[in-house]
Amino acid sequence: MNNDILSKKNCLITGATGGIGREITKQLASKNCNLFLTSTNENKLNKLKTEIKKINETISIYHSPGDLSNLKDVTKIIKKARKCYESIDILINSAGVFEIKSLKQSSMSIFENSFNVNVRAPFLLCREFSQDMINKKWGRIVNLGSSSSYSGFKNGSIYCASKHAILGFSRAIHTELKENNVRTFCISPGSTKTKMARKSTDQNFDTFLDSEEVAEFIVYVLTFDKEMITDEIRLNRMIMK
Repeated sequence: MNNDILSKKNCLITGATGGIGREITKQLASKNCNLFLTSTNENKLNKLKTEIKKINETISIYHSPGDLSNLKDVTKIIKKARKCYESIDILINSAGVFEIKSLKQSSMSIFENSFNVNVRAPFLLCREFSQDMINKKWGRIVNLGSSSSYSGFKNGSIYCASKHAILGFSRAIHTELKENNVRTFCISPGSTKTKMARKSTDQNFDTFLDSEEVAEFIVYVLTFDKEMITDEIRLNRMIMK
């Protein structure tokens, strides 16, 4: 582990104003990491930028709002990131949509939106910025999976399918990129205390994981730089009700 390894690295984070994404940005700021933030709401991005500057005023922070289900917005985010930073060293795909629908209620629009955000956007961003990492012979990619990357639950067919897909994608690119010292992690938390998770009404929210702890673990994993790697990580709850 190298506590200084993230200093002055350039990191792009999707879903930056979400429950887990927000905590990740704060953790990375404390590690002296430059940040490029994106989410759907520009006002929330501006507020987050102000909050982060109070943590570390020496780092550079840029942002770009966009809807990751929209291909044009993904392209716009990539172009702005390219203008702001010569290269991206760390990519964290934290954005996601969580739909709870029965198979009968599920529509093609829900299916496409879920896969566009949960799978297509990470694919496009990984394809783009992994080239920077290959050129530098150093890089980190974190794809946020879920406990649903490994199991299924009632009324969650589309969400579970998308999270199984991001796990398979992460496994494949880990094998492909590791020879260039690019480490890909699929980190799959159980239910976490976020606004999105409140949709899950058949579980006890009080038993959900703490988003700050999840973020702390993710950033901690990024600091290892020798031979050891855990490319596939599940974060489970102590108690499930």
